[in-house]
Amino acid sequence: MGTAVVDAELLNRGGVELDVDGVRATITLARPDVLNAQTPLTWDALRVIGGSLPDDVRVVVVRGAGRAFSAGLDRRLFTATEVDGMPGITRLAQLPEAEADAAIASFQSGFSWLRDPARVTVAAVQGHAIGGGFQLALACDLRIVADDVQFCMAEPSLGIVPDLGGTHPLVQAVGYARAVDICLTGRRVGADEAVAIGLAQQAVPLADLDGAVDSLVAALTSASPGAARETLGLLAGVAGGIDAAGALAAERAAQLRRLKSLAAGTG
Repeated sequence: MGTAVVDAELLNRGGVELDVDGVRATITLARPDVLNAQTPLTWDALRVIGGSLPDDVRVVVVRGAGRAFSAGLDRRLFTATEVDGMPGITRLAQLPEAEADAAIASFQSGFSWLRDPARVTVAAVQGHAIGGGFQLALACDLRIVADDVQFCMAEPSLGIVPDLGGTHPLVQAVGYARAVDICLTGRRVGADEAVAIGLAQQAVPLADLDGAVDSLVAALTSASPGAARETLGLLAGVAGGIDAAGALAAERAAQLRRLKSLAAGTG
């Protein structure tokens, strides 16, 4: 099996840990002393991980160390011109528009790969998942939450907008009206409501979170790898707005690829 090669110093500076164990990769936000607050180096580390995982990794679990998933942006980003050599919010406002746009696009790429249908991604969420933490959880295909979870889209209350890719999956998960409510009120969404509105697939006691995620990973990897990838691609196409006729055509093409693969004995 392949091994992910990611610069250890980059992971350390970004406050991220990576463990690859066969078909499973686990990404841990590892700054528990600041509730796993994120910096641009966090997003850079996540982006590099996304481009470095072995092909045989089928499930990626994203989690936070300590009592929170992630409390969102490092507070220094709101006050400092630079944070760890990367531009803060005030600095972004001073950059030429094209340069600022490219910087934000780079930040977004740390999250966007988590929706690549090449593999399933699961957020294991406990405690606070605020702002950027909420958006990181939303970037994953599935969310399993502890009973103490608190989702909150804090950006509008701070005078900014969610810009790490959170708006699209939020609307997909809960619908437009609920997304408006969650974003503009800045209110907290707990475990029971998260499951009820489709924001999370399952809520469990905090002590059972790791076990629930392990069980889900086992279930997700029980299907044929080739069939799983093709099915993920089909579902992603529908979620991306493909129409019914396009979905039917995509199903036919995917099925023919699977049948040819099975006939050739390549799985």
